[in-house]
Amino acid sequence: MGRWRAGSLLLNHVATASKSLNPNFSRPLRPLHTSLPSCPTIHLLSLRPFSAIPSRVSVDFNELDSGPLSFDNRNEFLAKEDEETGKIPVKAYFLCTSINLKSMQAENLSNVVPPSSRSSNYIALRYCDFPSENTGLGVKGNLSSCRYMVVFQYGSAVLFNIEDHEVETYLDTVRRHASGLLQEMRKDDYAVKEKPLLVEDMQGGPDYIVLKTLDTDGIRIIGSVLGQSIALDYFVSQIDGMLQEFADINRGMEKTGTFTMDKKKLLQLVGKANSNLADVILKVGLFERSEIAWRDAKYAQIYEYLREEYEVTQRFGNLDFKLKFVEHNIHFLQEVLQNRKSDLLEWCIIGLLTIENVISIYEIVRDSNAVP
Repeated sequence: MGRWRAGSLLLNHVATASKSLNPNFSRPLRPLHTSLPSCPTIHLLSLRPFSAIPSRVSVDFNELDSGPLSFDNRNEFLAKEDEETGKIPVKAYFLCTSINLKSMQAENLSNVVPPSSRSSNYIALRYCDFPSENTGLGVKGNLSSCRYMVVFQYGSAVLFNIEDHEVETYLDTVRRHASGLLQEMRKDDYAVKEKPLLVEDMQGGPDYIVLKTLDTDGIRIIGSVLGQSIALDYFVSQIDGMLQEFADINRGMEKTGTFTMDKKKLLQLVGKANSNLADVILKVGLFERSEIAWRDAKYAQIYEYLREEYEVTQRFGNLDFKLKFVEHNIHFLQEVLQNRKSDLLEWCIIGLLTIENVISIYEIVRDSNAVP
């Protein structure tokens, strides 16, 4: 009995000490908000190497396997958390049709990043005044608290490392120098992930791109493609609206055999189609080669990957096809209006000739009556 009592006291002492310990089977990459719940069977297993006394408590391995958080689930959770670690959010907005870059640069002169190319259709701004909740933006050192904004003259703004609740503050800075503000702003989300040990210069992923390091030239390249993509979405929507309008006209012509559009409205549609095409080619610079990508093959690879990822060339091809359809409808309606105008002029000429003939007949009759 003395040996059993001593063994029981030793067992209780070791069990009490083990309860204060939190078993750590795998060291996480970062602090987790969830903790593993304690399991009595784990403590009993940990006592087996320390006791030579036969234990009357049976260990149920099935109970251990059916615990609240298994090792596989924990590893899967850590893998997902590691996937989100180091991601830099990128947000692209198209909010107007024109931005005065000179006045904006003068107002934010202390935040302007010196340009590395001769392109004058955008400016890059750096903000390091406030700490950021995001981490991983390694631009020229440990500058994880910096936020970046690339603003384009044609109306796009691309934000790097900026939280959702801070976006409006930065966009208000752009709106002060913008003209032609849109009623409904367009938005697109992307992300950049840094991996210094990456073998290649870049690697693609679902809705993000993996880079060794993200520098200011990388920010310019990514911002240029995302800015063009979100602007292209806007112009495509404008052409889609014109197509819908022409579709309604054609349905009306199918039912009634005529249409009621006047020449002024048609000319407005012609001007809108031509201006949209000119803006895509000239302002957005959809087919202009990036000077940064021209100098360095690393940035050229990023540039080409993002253009392929966002299908910029294919989308412009669709836009051009739609514009040709709009142009065909415009020519058809112009011919109809021209024929209407020609018919009206012909009837006017016929009316004038009729009036002239009536007057001539009247004069002949009057003169014949005046002769004795």
